[in-house]
Amino acid sequence: MSLFLLKIILLAIGLLIIAGLAYHAGKLLFQLKQQTIKQQQIRGERIASLTESIQVIAKAMQQQQCDISEGCIRIYHLLECMPVLPLPDYRSLYPAVYTLYDQVKDFDMLDARAKLTKQERRRQDKAREEIESQHESLVLKDCHRLAEFQAF
Repeated sequence: MSLFLLKIILLAIGLLIIAGLAYHAGKLLFQLKQQTIKQQQIRGERIASLTESIQVIAKAMQQQQCDISEGCIRIYHLLECMPVLPLPDYRSLYPAVYTLYDQVKDFDMLDARAKLTKQERRRQDKAREEIESQHESLVLKDCHRLAEFQAF
């Protein structure tokens, strides 16, 4: 009889251990689900914020409140960090923005620009203005579409 009782006790202990592990696994799965929901919410907010920024910059470029080259640089970086997978081929969707970006991306900006001599700054400004004038009409066409940009 004692062997039978020992088996029942061991079985009960085993069931308690399994129940405890099942509870812990369920708790972890619930936390994972909550974390996934939170990450999706944060991702959605990020996409909405980036989308709004792209639209505002595109409209500012259309209204000549933002330099064409500065707007292209900003829009390029916003599009490239859009958290959508797979990342759309924005280069083919907005070719003028990407072309202008490629031509001005190596120009000095901010602190590096401030360190330039006046003559070098003028030279870069003139080159930038020439590039902008060459691409302005096509960039503004891209801006028309970007003003209504949606990530999906």
